[in-house]
Amino acid sequence: MSTGLPFPNVSPELFSISLFGIEFALRWYALAYIAGILIGWRIAVAAVKRPALWAQTTPPMRPEQVEELLTWVILGVILGGRIGFVLFYQPSYYLANPAQILAIWQGGMAFHGGLIGVIVAALIYCHREGLPLRPTADMMALATPPGLLLGRVSNFINAELWGRPTDLPWGVQFPGQAAQACGQALGEVCARHPSQLYEALLEGLLLGAVLLWLAFRRGALKAPGQIAGVFISGYGVGRFVVEFVRQPDAQFISEGNPLGLAWHIGGYGLTMGQILSVPMIAIGLYLWMTARRA
Repeated sequence: MSTGLPFPNVSPELFSISLFGIEFALRWYALAYIAGILIGWRIAVAAVKRPALWAQTTPPMRPEQVEELLTWVILGVILGGRIGFVLFYQPSYYLANPAQILAIWQGGMAFHGGLIGVIVAALIYCHREGLPLRPTADMMALATPPGLLLGRVSNFINAELWGRPTDLPWGVQFPGQAAQACGQALGEVCARHPSQLYEALLEGLLLGAVLLWLAFRRGALKAPGQIAGVFISGYGVGRFVVEFVRQPDAQFISEGNPLGLAWHIGGYGLTMGQILSVPMIAIGLYLWMTARRA
């Protein structure tokens, strides 16, 4: 097995301070969330300030309403992401330890759950303010990829959510006993796919660039639902593909199921990430195909 590339010497924490015997730290993951939300907010504001981009030259909301929606989105991400992780990935553990459901500082967030949370939050806000759903969804989709990009990079820095073992020259020697336990010969180092960076490039950089091009150069916002459809289906396809090289959660792996497939017949099947991505692809294609220029 190839020894791969050594993991970079970077700490998950930017800095930490101790006050009154309590340790406070700013982690890359928290900074990624903050920066992603701020960048997405500015993209959304820039879009609604250009009426010519939208159908009938009418943006879905005013810039100040984007700020109000942002609060709802943050709540949707946190609550949906946590509840999704509990229900999709470790329901039995949290059923036995319900007090741990609220312990989000220990980690455990699911993108698909966060997406559902954001959708619910946006539906409530749009209903309350009388805002159009499809244009609002387009605006939010346009603003999301920067957060995905930064979030996946911070996953890499945290040395979490790594991929399956690989012989490819860009495999990474992730630290930790779990990452290094991949059945290699005694004394050899385990190299794994940097699947976090694959997702950062596909779901963040590439998808984000396509959406910006469609919105600001190809007039896609004039067809309500098109940007949202491209984002949802594009994320679903990217995640589905990366799941082939991403290490599944430990609870899905067993002696008879070494690939960690959540559903399988005769050794062939889908991981939990792929199962959750299939409806995303279908919904995204539906929005894309039913979008009409107004």
